[in-house]
Amino acid sequence: MIVLDRITIRQGAFRMQDICMEVPRGEYAVLMGTTGSGKTTLLEVICGLRRPDSGRVILDGRDMTEATPAGRDVGYVPQDGALFKTMTVFEQIAFALVVRRDDPAAIEARVLELAELLGIGHLLDRAPAGLSGGERQRVALGRALSFCPGILLLDEPLSALDDEPRAQIVALLKQVGARTGVTTLHVTHSKADAEQLGTMRLGIAKGRVLPKET
Repeated sequence: MIVLDRITIRQGAFRMQDICMEVPRGEYAVLMGTTGSGKTTLLEVICGLRRPDSGRVILDGRDMTEATPAGRDVGYVPQDGALFKTMTVFEQIAFALVVRRDDPAAIEARVLELAELLGIGHLLDRAPAGLSGGERQRVALGRALSFCPGILLLDEPLSALDDEPRAQIVALLKQVGARTGVTTLHVTHSKADAEQLGTMRLGIAKGRVLPKET
């Protein structure tokens, strides 16, 4: 579950005041809004990359407003994937587990499990430089899911993809949600994304988040 309780953010002329939002456990919520409306800012607040000026961030019933990003049980896929240039695909997916000092055998098993789910087993020895856009998104998703987070945040994961890889990632996101039950918040400006993926829809405009009519 994701709860934002009266979140206020001020940065220069940009302002979001008393934002309230709730995504129930297991839902796939799509947050729609135009460029510059604050969608990415809210993801950064939820995952701990940005501290709100006031308000609370409650994740799975716990107040995590002051928690570090690593302590929040949140997987985050930025818009560009943000893959590490010098790591292989295997190392990208394993990264969070290595940081947590998990058992090497368990790390390998988890990477192989995710590689099968995401259809990237043949890419594990590759560097990110040679990957297609769709492949990069699959790797970024694997890295975000590696430690079995309770919450998954996606920032425009389909925006840079052509039709065929886009359809593949849509199908993959549906499969991931069904198999893992992870609570997902997907931000986009695309009505098609919302219609294809969202079990609930929200809209953001003028610093407010409201349920969006279907």
